[in-house]
Amino acid sequence: MSPREYDESDVRVRPGRGTRPRTKTRPEHADARSAMVVSVDRGRWGCALDRDPEQVVTAMRARELGRTPIVVGDDVELVGDLTRRPDTLARIVRRGERRSVLRRTADDTDPTERVVVANADQLLIVVALADPPPRTGFVERALIAAYAGGLTPILCLTKADLAPAEPFAAQFTGLDVTVITAGRDDALDDVMPLLTGQVTVLLGHSGVGKSTLVNRLVPQAHRAIGEVSGVGKGRHTSTQSVALPLAGDGWVVDTPGIRSFGLAHIAPDDVLLAFSDLAEAITECPRGCGHMGPPADPECALDDLTGAAAGRVGAARHLLGALNDT
Repeated sequence: MSPREYDESDVRVRPGRGTRPRTKTRPEHADARSAMVVSVDRGRWGCALDRDPEQVVTAMRARELGRTPIVVGDDVELVGDLTRRPDTLARIVRRGERRSVLRRTADDTDPTERVVVANADQLLIVVALADPPPRTGFVERALIAAYAGGLTPILCLTKADLAPAEPFAAQFTGLDVTVITAGRDDALDDVMPLLTGQVTVLLGHSGVGKSTLVNRLVPQAHRAIGEVSGVGKGRHTSTQSVALPLAGDGWVVDTPGIRSFGLAHIAPDDVLLAFSDLAEAITECPRGCGHMGPPADPECALDDLTGAAAGRVGAARHLLGALNDT
């Protein structure tokens, strides 16, 4: 070969594993900023830096998180572009431990649970007293999900001008559930003190006035309002869960109107553990006890309780009956 200048075309690389192993070390991201997830939309998360509603940045999930689920209410840590300028993205590099979860399944036979909202303090169950008529079964399911997920339930009754609230509310007196009315013409004096300083999830069927209530609590929200169809079911107006800041302090999370609330992921013990006196008693129950009492569970320790705890057993077993019907 005649002598000539060598260039990059003369380099030959053998196929196969390279000599330099890929490192598994990941950066620590010591400068990451804390934030709360306030919205989710097609692989992009809106995150309020330091829980400040005026500092919401758009973020993507970092590669090292893999398929870690991130939902509204999650505490996360962000790196990257936090300027909030148009067409910029931050990266979510960590998700904090969840203090509570509101979960459901698609139906009662689906074993795959879906986390609706994380780290909420309260569940505001919005039910219309008429048009559409109230459904006791839905309230029972929502209460079960709240107790099992670590949320404090509140029953909010709307359209009180169409029907009295007392007969429906009386069905849940044994569970110490706070009941409030929030009709279109009712003042919100009883509602706002319960929500201030808390993260509260609003849950309800379409058409019960949930979006109307959200617009009254957060006037700048401009949530779409639908009408009730001729078959007594509302039209879906909220399509995405979103956390909205209250004027004083706290957040309300508006969720899409639901038509089914599966509880396939919840066991009886998950419900009773929400009541401290009942939770202590069931430790004496035999293995596999369903806590329903005779004849199904003749040795259930709940039957030995007295006083106020005994009064709570009946209401709790009513919920377990609803769970067993799933």
